[in-house]
Amino acid sequence: MKEQRKLTFGILVGNRGFFPDHLAKTGREEMIAAVETAGAKALVLGPEDSKFGAVETFAEAQRCAELFKKHADEIDGVIVTLPNFGDERGVADALRLSGLKVPVLVQATPDRSDAMTIATRRDSFCGKMSVCNNLMQYGIAYSLTSQHTESPASAEFKADLEWFSAVCRIVKGLKNLRVGSIGARPTAFNTVRYSERLFESGGISIETIDLSEIFGRIERMKDSDDAAQAKLATIKSYVSTVGIPEESLVKMAKLGAVIDGWMRQTAVTISAVQCWTSFEEFFGVVPCTIMSMMSNDLIPSACEVDVPGTVSMYMLALASGTPSALLDWNNNYGSHPDKCVCFHCSNLPKHFFKEVKMDYQEIIAGTVGKANTFGTCVGRVKAGAMSYARYSTDDRRGVIRGYTGAGKFTDDPLETFGGAGVAEIPQLQKLLKYICREGFEHHVAANFSDVSKSVHEAAIRYLGWESHYHPDLED
Repeated sequence: MKEQRKLTFGILVGNRGFFPDHLAKTGREEMIAAVETAGAKALVLGPEDSKFGAVETFAEAQRCAELFKKHADEIDGVIVTLPNFGDERGVADALRLSGLKVPVLVQATPDRSDAMTIATRRDSFCGKMSVCNNLMQYGIAYSLTSQHTESPASAEFKADLEWFSAVCRIVKGLKNLRVGSIGARPTAFNTVRYSERLFESGGISIETIDLSEIFGRIERMKDSDDAAQAKLATIKSYVSTVGIPEESLVKMAKLGAVIDGWMRQTAVTISAVQCWTSFEEFFGVVPCTIMSMMSNDLIPSACEVDVPGTVSMYMLALASGTPSALLDWNNNYGSHPDKCVCFHCSNLPKHFFKEVKMDYQEIIAGTVGKANTFGTCVGRVKAGAMSYARYSTDDRRGVIRGYTGAGKFTDDPLETFGGAGVAEIPQLQKLLKYICREGFEHHVAANFSDVSKSVHEAAIRYLGWESHYHPDLED
């Protein structure tokens, strides 16, 4: 799996002369330390640029804005830190003048009950409200820490910074995203219809290619081609291929090499692929292993040309830095109201499995023949934390909307085929009613992580999407 990119935060230190401004100096130092301890880079005014490197006057706001403009391509998010009351206009002006369109986190440092003299009282508790009021007036979106006031050195802020970092990775990752749509939507899957135009209006472009072009490029590629042989070696090192015909493996390798080349050529980042049943009938393998390998490398690939599904997978992968899968909410699990079986045929990344091997696609083998369905990655989904998400286009209302939440995969016994696991979701019946009432798809993106709150924040606060958090957020 790829390592996550190091984040860069612009730090805006608020200051107000009526209050002890020596706190701005120590507050700036504490925030820089917190950011660097988290493994991120801090961009902030220095003491040579303004008093204590903080922002109070309009001139200081201009200097801060210029710094942020200079590094606009690097900055993933901005942290507004209030070591004292802070100047509400200075903060808002700096952000507006910078022109940045990134997530903003507002933090205020708490007072100590034994240090409330004129020389030490912060009043950032109150100042945070004024800053947020101004950001609202300026039309600047912002996020809040879990506690109204918390120290940059606290465990609470450390957790909040991790949450905010995931928000920033999602927003940055979806900016100018290009999605590869490989093949046509299967006729039987009206459920994965979506609006390219709504995604385009949100800065997400769809690049299409017909399966005939994919098959044509494969036909022109020799089995001995370097790209095909390299992909074949990667497949064999990725998953056990015992019992799989070499002919089928070579077909998969050439398919993977062609898709890799097309994605590089078109600057596509993630993909959604047609499967049922064109691949099996006219090419003779399933694309599952190739898709599994991409998803395992944090390059999600969804089946049935479910473009919103792969976008949802990507949001979770960006937030967590770990692979996502696209699953079906597929079966009840006995009589347990909060448990269900999540399943796919499968193209799940091997990160999801206890053990995995390559096999054939049992569901459609009876129709197209077993020999044409090799290439699935099958096994039992391991136990662990689960975040899930589904965002789709609502064409009638002209919006992108969805839901997210947290649960867990369990070790409950399950004997079935494909890639499957048991999921436990708090108030699952309530969620299922929501999915059905709102007309969402049976597909859901899942990830071994606890990043659903970051996904929700990114969607509703910065992407302009409608987002439902299940079961409910505390705030």
